[in-house]
Amino acid sequence: MVTTIVVGGFFGDEGKGKIVAHIAYTDHPSIIARGGVGPNAGHTVIKDGVKHGVRMIPSGFIYDNARLLIGAGVLVDPVVLDKEVSLLNAGSRLGVDYRCSIIEAKHIEEDKGTERLAKKIGTTGTGCGPANKERVMRSALQAKDVPALKSYLTDVAKECNDAIDRGESIIIEGSQGFGISLFYGTYPFVTSKDTSASQLAADVGVGPTRIDEVVVVFKAFPTRVGEGPFPTEMTKDDAQERGIAEFGTVTGRARRIGYWDPEMARYSAMINGATQAAITGLDRIDPACKGVTDWDKLPDKVKDFIRQAEKDVGIPFTLLSTGPSLDEIIDLRKR
Repeated sequence: MVTTIVVGGFFGDEGKGKIVAHIAYTDHPSIIARGGVGPNAGHTVIKDGVKHGVRMIPSGFIYDNARLLIGAGVLVDPVVLDKEVSLLNAGSRLGVDYRCSIIEAKHIEEDKGTERLAKKIGTTGTGCGPANKERVMRSALQAKDVPALKSYLTDVAKECNDAIDRGESIIIEGSQGFGISLFYGTYPFVTSKDTSASQLAADVGVGPTRIDEVVVVFKAFPTRVGEGPFPTEMTKDDAQERGIAEFGTVTGRARRIGYWDPEMARYSAMINGATQAAITGLDRIDPACKGVTDWDKLPDKVKDFIRQAEKDVGIPFTLLSTGPSLDEIIDLRKR
């Protein structure tokens, strides 16, 4: 049984939701706990041809046998959470740490109304920065102060550590990507806290010695939403020629598209302490690999890309996504 962290390696939108879902279905965790900033990042998971987008509830919700937890380090917007609970009928499995800070309407107004945040930085306008500011000033509401959340309140750290003590597998999933970490990202074009694996462990109250695997998720062609440096960004014409057009789950804004960045990938893996990597979007390198589930059946072009990426990053690439659906994946973890 293992404790696994799944973390984004580029600027977000790497496909962490699908990777979490796959690991859940194969490793059968008793708990899937969410770290990260708050509802400013969306995860998209496709199950049975149906697309699900979530911003608060862990993207591993589609694995029905896991308890779903939101760690103390995560900002909670009760309005967003209530909508997702109703949409996904996941309330009976959900636990929210009583120490989570709350996003209020005033935080969203401040986020959208502050020109520096809205225009220069290009935030999502979901209130996370102002809510984290109030948390730092020790004046924020906590989940325990909100009656609507009463039925979900729990001690996430205790639940996670008790599960580990019982020898059960758990998954800690992140939101956002390494490139917008407040500490290690392209400051000031970043989110309002660290997004690395160490932070995710702290968000749910699991100490570093209890983590077995850190899976860093990359994208064959990285993307970025909003402003900020993007060294490998391709032109819109190049993206169009490759048939790549993506839009943010939360904002709906067009994502900027880039080429594989070996330097950033290696640095990201180092800071995250990654033990293995997952990569998505391989079907954009060669459409012939769409839906392939066997390494031996991959086109040589894709195999060569993976081998070079492993040299670039210095860790094994064990989860290879060949399409958006859950079954379009090659799992080499036990090879």
